[in-house]
Amino acid sequence: MTTTARLAAFRRDGAERFGLVSGDGIVDLTDSFPQFSRLQDAVVAGAMNDLIAAGQGRAADCGQGDVEFLIPIARPERILCVGVNFPDRNAEYRDGSAQPTYMSLFPRFPSSFTGHGQPLIRPPENHTLDYEGEVAVIIGKGGRRIAARDAYDHIAALTLCNEGTIRDWVRHAKFNVTQGKNWDRSGAIGPWLVPFTDPAQLDEARIVTRVNGELRQDDWLKNMMFPVREEIAYISTFTTLAPGDIVITGTPTGAGARFDPPRYLVPGDVVEVESPGIGILRNTVADEWP
Repeated sequence: MTTTARLAAFRRDGAERFGLVSGDGIVDLTDSFPQFSRLQDAVVAGAMNDLIAAGQGRAADCGQGDVEFLIPIARPERILCVGVNFPDRNAEYRDGSAQPTYMSLFPRFPSSFTGHGQPLIRPPENHTLDYEGEVAVIIGKGGRRIAARDAYDHIAALTLCNEGTIRDWVRHAKFNVTQGKNWDRSGAIGPWLVPFTDPAQLDEARIVTRVNGELRQDDWLKNMMFPVREEIAYISTFTTLAPGDIVITGTPTGAGARFDPPRYLVPGDVVEVESPGIGILRNTVADEWP
């Protein structure tokens, strides 16, 4: 298995399917693994290697443009996001606060995300839809009180996230950002899963966000205040992580809210989140219609 293998969940001819991405096409593996109803089942079963081996060398069954990409892990038990995790992000708040002792965490619901190539939805109630490009890790081996030194052994795969946020709604309460982070289809996860096989995939990872081709965010995960090892160790202290859980690791400086004036997303915008070695998560923006 190589680190360039990519496994995707997608909808084709009205049915949810999964397969191996091969060039511009996809090898549909759904019928070869009837024991799995979706890609998430294979991840939970530890069968990603089997899927990759079955797809290698086969001709693509369809083009990427012929399918609707879905969130790779459709129904995780937990999606936990780490907030304000880069030093420059902490400075953006201009409140004079020092680096925090503990990480900020908040949950997101699966319904708040859409797949690669699908529009991020701006609701009619508020137009402060913002982007946050991040790397997301997929837990492959569950556990409680996981030591930081062992954390990478619990990761099955990596993917990308646009942790889209309705900014005005994160200010509705003194300490609670949940309602601004969970508008339906306001964010995206994808486009696929890349198996995690080498610490360098995280230790040397770069995260970039572009809006309409303009670079907005650009940093390295090694600059995070709380690296992924510490995130997994801290989170697993209070909750038992399960296979298929998603940890969204933090976004660099450069979100639209931090410009003067703010540069929020509007219908027709194209947002790209990229990390070399994982891929590019691309979404447009559209208004929600009653």
